[in-house]
Order: sequence, then C-alpha cells, then structure tokens
Amino acid sequence: MAEKQHDGALGAAYSAKSPQEVASLYDGWAETYDGEMARAGYRHPSICLALFARHVARGAGPVLDAGAGTGLVGEWLGIVGYGDVEGLDISKGMLAVAASKNIYTKLHEGALGQPLPFEDGHFAGIACAGVFTTGHVGAEGIDELVRICRPGGAIVLTVKTTLWQPDFERRIGELEKAGLISVIEQTEPYVSMPGEEATVPSLAVVLRVS
Repeated sequence: MAEKQHDGALGAAYSAKSPQEVASLYDGWAETYDGEMARAGYRHPSICLALFARHVARGAGPVLDAGAGTGLVGEWLGIVGYGDVEGLDISKGMLAVAASKNIYTKLHEGALGQPLPFEDGHFAGIACAGVFTTGHVGAEGIDELVRICRPGGAIVLTVKTTLWQPDFERRIGELEKAGLISVIEQTEPYVSMPGEEATVPSLAVVLRVS
C-alpha cells in the first residue's frame, strides 16, 4: 500500500545521518513521491502557500522554493501569481521531476544548512515546507535564508516542534535581537498528515527580514 511505502520512506529519511544519505533516499523516492504524499493528505505545502500569499505581494520575484523536492509548492506558487520562482533541493532525482513540470525559472542543487549559491538579498520571499524536520535540517539552516532574502521580504518555514524548542526558537530570538528579522506570524502546532496525531507535530512561522 502507498501509505506503508510512504511511512517507510519517511522513516528512513527521518533516520538519515548525513545530507548525502538524505539526497540518496529522496532520489529513490522521487518518481512516486507526489502520488504518495497526495494520498497521505500532506499539509505542509498548502499551509506554507497560504502564509506566503498573505505576506509576499502577488507577482513579487524572484522567490525561492527552498527544499523544492518535486515542485509541490512551486507549482502552486505559479498558479496563484508568482511567475519568477526558483527551486533549490539536495536531491537530483527530485529536481529532475520538478524540472519536468516546467514551473521554475531556475533550479539549483544544494543543501540547506550549508552556504547557498545566491547573492545577499536576492529573493523577495522564500518558502520552505517540510525541510526543518527530523533527520533533515536544523537551526543551522536559518541564517543563510535570512542572508539571501531582501529587506522587507518574508520567509515562511514549517518546523517540527522538537526542533523548535529549544534550538530553533533560540536562534530566531537571537536574529530578532540583532535586528535582522521579526516574527510576524506563527501557527499553532499541527500534524503534517491526517491520522498521525500520535506523531510529533509541526508549526509554521513567518519571518520578516529587516
């Protein structure tokens, strides 16, 4: 069953010990990812999109889909009026699927938590759905996103609550104190997929870059 396949793939990804292992796991999942996540009722992309549309002006660009995967968020960004969308992901397999959809102006291979190949203040907004989670990327990935988002731009992140406390929340507080960002919206905790109430919830947060 697809649900069991999805559980196995996610479980393996959550247990990954290195960016290279994460990339390899998603390479192998790329061709079936969209269908499996749709059947599972995956919520991060729609929540991220709603917040992004609320805080980034329609048509602003370029914008970045950070951790783009197969292009779930990027496709929807185009539908609602963002025409200049770039994508970044660690997985070549996922990027190949995203490229086949012809929805991104540019695609980049790279890992959050490491230096990113963009100039300071390049993006009008950044969406990052489902990346700050177990076995993927922690608070070390925030600073580069802040660096590459222009002043006045917004960064929308979904974050597993086990990462939010204490490391993520502390780093965001440090960036706020330094005058680099402000938190302009934060959701209540929610489960990323229906029927997974026993799992660790996530939340979404919107950062305005100063």
